[in-house]
Amino acid sequence: MNALRERWAALAARERLLVVAAALLIAVALVWLVGVQPAWRTLRSAPMEQAKLEVQWQTMQRLAVEARTLRATPPLAPALAAQALQGATTRLGASGKLMLQGDRAVLTLTGAQGSDIAQWLAEARRGARARPLETRLTYGDEGYNGTIVVAVGSRP
Repeated sequence: MNALRERWAALAARERLLVVAAALLIAVALVWLVGVQPAWRTLRSAPMEQAKLEVQWQTMQRLAVEARTLRATPPLAPALAAQALQGATTRLGASGKLMLQGDRAVLTLTGAQGSDIAQWLAEARRGARARPLETRLTYGDEGYNGTIVVAVGSRP
């Protein structure tokens, strides 16, 4: 420490002024990099993040309303549910084949398109009040192949 004091005393007034200015410049840069810039960045990105979160919140609210509505619907008789599933499956054409097994139905897909599967699932949920239990799909050159297992005739 004494050596540092001696070195400081040995410097000319102009050199001392330059060392103090350099130290101040480094201190200001550190305060900017550590304290101000991260907060500034957060303030700039906050409105976009808030808008994204608002959209997610609205989606969750819509899904919650849909879930409450589905829970409030009375269960469907198994025969009617099976008939509704058969009707939804005919829209898949040759790419979908339905097998009913008690309170479950297995849809076997061969070369089905994603939009067709989504429509089938939506119609199965609304019309037959079927709940997806298991999905095993692979995507190939012609489309999706695999199976979807749904519960039939039960409360959603």
